[in-house]
Amino acid sequence: METTAVTRAGRVDAASDAPPPAIAASGVTKSFGRVRAVQGVDLHVNAGEVVAFLGPNGAGKTTTIDMILGLSRPDTGEISVFGTTPRGAIARGYVSAVLQTGGLLKDLTVRETVELTASLFSQTRPVDEVLARAGIAEIAARMVGKCSGGQQQRLRFAMALLSDPGLLILDEPTTGMDVEGRRSFWQAIRADADRGRTVLFATHYLEEADAYADRIVLMSQGRIVADGTTAHIKNLVAGRIVKATLPGADPVALAAIDGVKDVEVQGDRVVIGTSDSDALVRHLLTATPACDVEISSQNLESVFLALTTEGEAR
Repeated sequence: METTAVTRAGRVDAASDAPPPAIAASGVTKSFGRVRAVQGVDLHVNAGEVVAFLGPNGAGKTTTIDMILGLSRPDTGEISVFGTTPRGAIARGYVSAVLQTGGLLKDLTVRETVELTASLFSQTRPVDEVLARAGIAEIAARMVGKCSGGQQQRLRFAMALLSDPGLLILDEPTTGMDVEGRRSFWQAIRADADRGRTVLFATHYLEEADAYADRIVLMSQGRIVADGTTAHIKNLVAGRIVKATLPGADPVALAAIDGVKDVEVQGDRVVIGTSDSDALVRHLLTATPACDVEISSQNLESVFLALTTEGEAR
């Protein structure tokens, strides 16, 4: 199915009433021998959304991303990108990707790398513009081999922006970056997304999903087990988290308290998941020497672990 309604940035021409979805996947499966990597995935991403694609190793995220990028085909089911095939969308410059590694020549400068990439397209954004939007204009003359890991990822980001894609796919883009590098990189990505670009990113850093995504899609064992806003995802797992300072804590005794779901000991601190935080806190304060007690709602990490563990159990 082809369309002429989408511009290079994934926007809608005047002749069209509404844009097609950035990604539409229905009943997608993919196996490698006996391994069923993706099992009946349905995914719909509207233009302009920023979506975090989460899951443990082996969940099927990378395989799904490969199919969206046209690098492999589904065994069954269909995938379209802006109303056309993944490979058709790539050929028209609708999609770009920032991957973890590869694609850089260490003996070229940053500017030369972007200029070389631009020469592969019939139509691109100006080199100076993408360097500035990626936050690397000031190191344009630096050799790629002299750039830090974070700067090289920003360079990949600049290269991805050249075709002015409607959909930007990021696969673990901040792996190996320090905290400041990750923050700076995401500020650049978020600023670009605010201009209307659709972003789908896979990451192991859950705080990135919490901070930058409009929506979270969680995969486990080849299936989507949760899909919604961060607040919606957190509400899928009932209960609260209680933290306290309790030297010499006995996790077995704590786990035996009514309502306690899990116990983690971190030195002198304990982190306890419970369905009855009031009863647990009363016990800690009256029957143990616990102090510095904190009560909070479920965080994304606890929900991630709960939902992916359920997915493995199935």
